[in-house]
Amino acid sequence: MNVLSKFKLTPKLKLFLPGLDILAILAWGILLFKYWVTGQLKLLIHPNYNLLVLATGILLIILAGVKAWLWVQTLRKKGNNGETVEHITIFPPGWGSSFLIISAIAGFIIPPTIFDSQMALQRGISESLPITQSEIQSFALNIKPEERSLIDWIRTLNAYPEPDAYQGQKANVTGFVVHSPLLPEDYILLSRFIITCCAVDAYPVGLPVKLERDRSSYPPDTWLQIEGEMMTETLTIDTQTMQQTPTQKRQLVLSANSITTIPTPNDPYGYSN
Repeated sequence: MNVLSKFKLTPKLKLFLPGLDILAILAWGILLFKYWVTGQLKLLIHPNYNLLVLATGILLIILAGVKAWLWVQTLRKKGNNGETVEHITIFPPGWGSSFLIISAIAGFIIPPTIFDSQMALQRGISESLPITQSEIQSFALNIKPEERSLIDWIRTLNAYPEPDAYQGQKANVTGFVVHSPLLPEDYILLSRFIITCCAVDAYPVGLPVKLERDRSSYPPDTWLQIEGEMMTETLTIDTQTMQQTPTQKRQLVLSANSITTIPTPNDPYGYSN
């Protein structure tokens, strides 16, 4: 029985509907397994959940096999009238499974994409991690400045937010370019996204980088490896929130000495603990 309307199904159609359920379960099991095999899973969820997704995909494939075997046994029974037990559904019979199949097919056709600079600007880039994050507690003092990644520097600033403390320290970081309208033309934001659970909650962090020339030479979304040293600059933007400030404020800035364009890394995101 359907809460929207009652559909009259022929016996043959009733026998066909379980096949849609099986196909939907199998498609999603294969899709999850495919994401794991191809490494695309790291673009969608935190690595802590990779084994859970793999186990779910395998379980769905096994479940689809069991249901297919039971369905075949039902079809082989003599005198089967194609009767099925009526149950309450939101959609007409077969629609729910069809939606799942269509979405799985879309997952096979459309690969996961990496978030870009436009998404970073929309979500808001900052030098701060959410106060719910545990990176501050896991911050390691024994990491040399030149060995810190971009995300390590963000964690460092969260632990010790005094910009003058890092004056003159060497840095060697990678990230993608963001052009902030709040920064001068000789500045870029070097940014990366951090995933807490899945791509839905990914948030961008970044550091201002002072260039020796106009930033037009480094288009948005270009991945760069930048070597330089930390300095403080007086800006009308709060790099903790990336919001314009009514008065100028001293901020930590990376002064670039060497800039190298690099390919988009296979693992473009950082992950919180």
